Amino acid sequence: MAKSAREKLKEKKEPKKVVLGGDFSGIKAGQKMFVATPQIVADYIQKIPYGETRTIERMRKDIAKRRKCDASCPVSTAIFVRIAAEAAIEDMSDGKLPDEVIPFWRLIAGKDKVAKKLAIDSAWIDEQRAKESVP
Repeated sequence: MAKSAREKLKEKKEPKKVVLGGDFSGIKAGQKMFVATPQIVADYIQKIPYGETRTIERMRKDIAKRRKCDASCPVSTAIFVRIAAEAAIEDMSDGKLPDEVIPFWRLIAGKDKVAKKLAIDSAWIDEQRAKESVP
C-alpha cells in the first residue's frame, strides 16, 4: 500500500551536501548543492509569517544559504513541497482547520504547476492567500 503524505513527511531522512560533477538544472559543475528533506521544507513553510508569501525559488535560495551551499536541489525540493502540501490537505480532510496545518498556500499560488497536482481546487489556494493578504 502506498504511503500517505503524512507518513512521507515523518520519514527520517538525512539532508546532503553534494559538489556537482556536472551542470544540473541551472546549477553549475563545482557548485555545492543542498538536498533537503521533507521536514526541512515543511518547517520552512511553517515559519512563513501570516500575511506573507514566498516563492519556491526564494525558499530554495534561503535553505541553501542557511546550509552554506550555492543552491538547493530543484527536483527534490519540488517533491518535498508537494509532500508538505499533501500532508496538510490530508489533515484538513480529517477535520483540521487551515490554521492548524502547514500553510502551503503561503508558498504555492493557484497558478503554480504544483498546485494543479494537488487534491484541492487551486481557487481555494488563491482564496487562502487573499484572506491572509495584508493591505
